[in-house]
Amino acid sequence: MAVGTIVWLGSEVMFFAGLFAIYFTLRSTSPELWLFEADKHNFTFALINTLILVSSSVTCQFGVFAAERLQARSTGWKPSEWGMVEWFFLTYALGAIFVTGQVFEYATLVSEGISLTSNAYGSAFYITTGFHGIHVTAGLLAFLLVIGRGFAVKNFGHKEATSAIVVSYYWHFVDVVWIGLFLVVYVLK
Repeated sequence: MAVGTIVWLGSEVMFFAGLFAIYFTLRSTSPELWLFEADKHNFTFALINTLILVSSSVTCQFGVFAAERLQARSTGWKPSEWGMVEWFFLTYALGAIFVTGQVFEYATLVSEGISLTSNAYGSAFYITTGFHGIHVTAGLLAFLLVIGRGFAVKNFGHKEATSAIVVSYYWHFVDVVWIGLFLVVYVLK
């Protein structure tokens, strides 16, 4: 299962490489448009949203550590006693906050005249960040499945731990892709 996921993530790398290529190609054809439209972004908001997503990778990894200990659920109220389920619930919440932030940003930009069909910048921005958002949403669904599995099984074993680890591979991948998108869209002027 883990090897198959890694191979599949390799294809996802190629998919996002294509999206980055689209972004840079469109950007190279109309640099003046990029200068004008990129100034409409709220950098501070995007940075905070990015930090939320990156912190979800940390909580995800703590969930993996708990799964590797074969600890599905909490043995106490302190975070040091949390199991995979609690860490993954927190990861889910942070990921959901990130997606909500993206939706808020989209609504703000549309109100400022940047839409998917407004110009090349809008197309490049929404296609790249939108596909990333779809991937984050898929990751959130995967967390729900793993959390449900943590509740459903009588004895949490290596099979369930492997599922948690595989979902973490995907989540960390999605976070790394976002860091690249953040740098390209919000930092690189």
